[in-house]
Amino acid sequence: MEHALPITRRANFAEWYQAVVKMADLAETSPVRGCMVIKPWGWGIWERIQQDLDRRFKETGHENCYFPLFIPMSFLAKEAEHVEGFAKEMAVVTHHRLKTIDGKLQPDPEALLEEPLIVRPTSETIIGDAFSRWIQSYRDLPMLVNQWANVVRWEMRPRLFLRTTEFLWQEGHTAHVDHDDAMRETRQMLEVYRSFAEDVLAMPVVAGEKSENERFPGADNTYSIEAMMQDGKALQAGTSHYLGTHFAKAQNIRYQTAAGDLAFCHTTSWGVSTRLIGGVIMTHGDDDGLRLPPAIAPHQIVIVPMLRDKPEDADVLAYADSIAKELGAFRVFIDRKATKAVEKRWNWVRRGAPVIVEIGGRDAAAAKVTFLRRDQVYDGAKAKMQSIDRAAFVGGAAALLADIQRTLHSEAKARMTASIRTDIHEFGALAEYFGSAEEADGAEPKGWVRTGWSKPTGAALEAVTERLKGFALTIRNAPLDQRPSGKCIFTGAPATEEILIARSY
Repeated sequence: MEHALPITRRANFAEWYQAVVKMADLAETSPVRGCMVIKPWGWGIWERIQQDLDRRFKETGHENCYFPLFIPMSFLAKEAEHVEGFAKEMAVVTHHRLKTIDGKLQPDPEALLEEPLIVRPTSETIIGDAFSRWIQSYRDLPMLVNQWANVVRWEMRPRLFLRTTEFLWQEGHTAHVDHDDAMRETRQMLEVYRSFAEDVLAMPVVAGEKSENERFPGADNTYSIEAMMQDGKALQAGTSHYLGTHFAKAQNIRYQTAAGDLAFCHTTSWGVSTRLIGGVIMTHGDDDGLRLPPAIAPHQIVIVPMLRDKPEDADVLAYADSIAKELGAFRVFIDRKATKAVEKRWNWVRRGAPVIVEIGGRDAAAAKVTFLRRDQVYDGAKAKMQSIDRAAFVGGAAALLADIQRTLHSEAKARMTASIRTDIHEFGALAEYFGSAEEADGAEPKGWVRTGWSKPTGAALEAVTERLKGFALTIRNAPLDQRPSGKCIFTGAPATEEILIARSY
């Protein structure tokens, strides 16, 4: 076979993505439009993401809790800017009972709720209500909580993992005595996300602050990590928000100061979701399927016994079992299915298992191990099988997995660095480089443009947004490592900071 997938990235990146999700056995669409069923292999990846992030949250002083799925509409009505930002995406519960009427099951007219309930799009308002009870004194601060949950935002054009009506995430919510303490939290959690993306997902990102028009509804400042996919588009992979005192005032989150006065808390929120799995697919996948960083692979080493329905199969399985036992420090899986070894191998290539070991009778007799590194299976090339002594393989497994993790990150980092243009300083050149929105589909991958701007606000910023919209572009963020110079690409005024401009998911 030339490739393990029916379509290549170059031929159609969107269809290639869907093929990876299907053939890597990650997820499938559900009977409910816009929702997905996450299959065991996809769930195993999410579990690894959860476990690593959860450890990081607890190491930074946060505790897990849980809040209701349903939020009273009156809670959201207290925060006008927040509700406006999510109004078009909200699912609303209006009845609490069904009834058969004229032979059809439908909402019982007599079961109308006195107050409609919103299916959680995010939890600032209901957690703020709890904070108003939990926080009384400066001694109660900072309040640092996180919840792992599902949320619902009605999605018109769903895509598995990237945009679904229901998705899984974590949302951290904190309350602080003042701006400085809250801002330290905001930046700290941005760094948690940045280091996690780089070190665990092997996904290079640019951390920075969102422009005024891209902020989270109700936030004073929003920060993001932006990852570049192989088609050059940006994926917002995580956000951290400084909310000021807006939600505190709406929910009456106050504390008594050391001097005995009452003051409003400064709050933050931050989150990442299952779209990280989509980011991993589009950062590392190749034309043979998924390539998983070992840090998040449900199985880091998959052993494929070459079974022939003969008596010597018992020796092959026993040899595989003994290797797996020696590799007990790693996540090892033996594929015992009674199918051809080549079919099992390609199944694990598509799924992206970092190391795939094939064991036959000769390997067992010679105390050898034949394996391939998934990061080295490219573009239909013949699998680069290596054969080494069993002891060398077992003793070098840790270094092998670490090298695969490092290689995937280095490859993605080099691609991102090479695809950020820094030589475009006029809007006409920007428009020529990207082409119109209509030309975006099917075009050669474009990267990002890093350029200066004068940080316009109000009507001037709205005009910038409209100009970019004609080219299907957005301002991703202003990178934290600033080195502004020259003029604003939009106004011609002296640049006050640099921004990243790109097409995005």
